[in-house]
Order: sequence, then structure tokens, then C-alpha cells
Amino acid sequence: MEQISIKEFNGERNVELTDRLVAVWNSSVRTSHHFLAEQDIEGLVPQVVAALQGIRHLIIVWEGDAPVGFMGVQDRKIEMLFLSASCIGKGLGKELIDLAINKYDVEYVDVNEQNENGAGFYLHMGFTVSGRDETDEQGNPFPILHMRLAK
Repeated sequence: MEQISIKEFNGERNVELTDRLVAVWNSSVRTSHHFLAEQDIEGLVPQVVAALQGIRHLIIVWEGDAPVGFMGVQDRKIEMLFLSASCIGKGLGKELIDLAINKYDVEYVDVNEQNENGAGFYLHMGFTVSGRDETDEQGNPFPILHMRLAK
């Protein structure tokens, strides 16, 4: 295993990088979002691309020169956090959350209720449920938990 590094990405968010990060997202979602059908996953790709292009702070987890995870932070909220399947459970998510809280003053995150491991992870990291929507932002029947960091 090559050395892991976590760095805010300040370069150009070009097609090659975006494609590599979408591959990370795809690996993560297929591991953790078992409630999504193939058509749901495929339908989300354009939104993932747009989010990657537009997020204010993009933090990438690198294994050598390969991205294996990323987090997007904007307005004190974690908007996205995904790790390749091979990196889940190795402490990288905790490192990202610690960075988000300590450097970006993050206080909020949303998570799919049906992603039980993800919701459990955020609870473990000190977030509490502060609200719930029956559907996701696209109106799909995937409930969203709104979480806030407990102080």
C-alpha cells in the first residue's frame, strides 16, 4: 500500500480528475448505498459531476497518485464524503471529519437514512439527528437525516 495523504485540492477540476473522483464515488456508493437501484446510481452521476465542479472546498484522499476518497465542504457543512470500497473502515473517514471540524468549522451533514453505516458513523463522530426529510433533494423516496455536531 502506498502512502496515504489528504490534501485540499486547489488545482483545475478537469474532466480527468472529475472522472477519477466519480469512480471513487461509484465504488463507495455500491458498497454503502444498497437501497439504490442501478438506474438510481446512473441517474446521480451528472449531479455528482456538478457537485465536484462547484463545491467550495474539495479535499482529496490520495494513495500515491490515485484518488481513493474525497470530501466536499461548503458553508460549515459536509456536502459529500466518499471513500473507495478498499479504504472504508481504515480510519480515513475519521481523519476527514476531524479536518472538516477543525479546519472548516463544520457543524452540519446530511446522510441517507437507509445508509445505516454512514448514519452510524456520523453519530459515532459526534453528530446528532436534527431533522428528517421523507425524500432526497430530487424527490426520490430516500429519506434524508439532517445532522448537527453536538457541542
